[in-house]
Amino acid sequence: MADAAAQEGAEQLLHLKLAFLAGEPPACILALARKAGGGSITSHVQNFLLENFTGTNVDRRQNSTYTTTIFKRVISEVELSSGVVIDELYEEFAQHNSCCVQKDSLLNRTDYMYKEISFLSSTYDNVSSRLISVVARLSCSSNMLEGDTGCSLWPSSLFLSEFILSYPKIFSTKCCFELGSGVGLVGICLNYVGASKVILTDGDTSTLANMKENMELNNLCIEQEDSEVLKESKNKVECKYLSWEEVSESDLRGYQPDIILGADIMYDPVSVPHLVRVLSMLLRRDGRQGETKGKSGDEFETEGPVAYIATVIRNAETFNCFAKSAADARLSAINITSSAAPSDFLPHMLSYDRSSVQLLKITLLS
Repeated sequence: MADAAAQEGAEQLLHLKLAFLAGEPPACILALARKAGGGSITSHVQNFLLENFTGTNVDRRQNSTYTTTIFKRVISEVELSSGVVIDELYEEFAQHNSCCVQKDSLLNRTDYMYKEISFLSSTYDNVSSRLISVVARLSCSSNMLEGDTGCSLWPSSLFLSEFILSYPKIFSTKCCFELGSGVGLVGICLNYVGASKVILTDGDTSTLANMKENMELNNLCIEQEDSEVLKESKNKVECKYLSWEEVSESDLRGYQPDIILGADIMYDPVSVPHLVRVLSMLLRRDGRQGETKGKSGDEFETEGPVAYIATVIRNAETFNCFAKSAADARLSAINITSSAAPSDFLPHMLSYDRSSVQLLKITLLS
């Protein structure tokens, strides 16, 4: 009984730490801190925050303002509940508050936030054996509502990453091509499960530049022409500029991917016809089409290329526009969200609403 309680307590503290590294909203951090403290933010939890949110335990790229905001919210909540705020927390908050502006300005990326997304193993016997499957280090925009959407981290990207980690055999040894790759999280997970080739694309140059930086953060080589060293490297990705409006079939002919992926790429009715055109070109390979083979009802066995698109239906009109355009282009779009639900690798990310995401399997009809 005592061992089970200790294990649960250790897991709750682990979730708290990983949520902080993932840049979860302060409200989510406080909710996890309360849970770890059995309903309140205890002195034990406050000491844990100090040990894990400051000093050498925090990457120098972590946004100081974010840490200061969390400490301020913790202190306010403990004081309002007539609890005891440990002196060290007051001191650390004062120190952070006085220097966070200077630190963030030195980084010259005040509109970006460094995040570490940790995917936990789906099977474990105890906390010590619950190993983190993969950690993705990402520079993400904090201006999601100011047009910098390509450098933001979206729920569909998290869902698609969980899908990849849940079904690694689908992607292992396959050539994978992602549309609208954004921060590159999906590419990091594809490399982890052993995709033979990973091609990440985006039509925004600033997003593409940030994506390349993120690949370097994760020790992934960005493939370039005439580089023998990179050709021999297993940890490599291609980051390519791709405009859906301008790309031609001849531009894509050299890729011939086995799997096409996309997360939250149905965002604008104007771009939907261009997206469908690109999907059709990528799914049309050597005259083969993605007809199902093997057992009836098997979502994953196909003869030709297949696309997996994760999306949140924010606007029914946009989604209906995609469905109609896909049907007109003779694309089969099947919702496999329930039948192929991924494991929960991100229990510590409370802001991530996985129930809002739909997963589509798209193939070219004969």
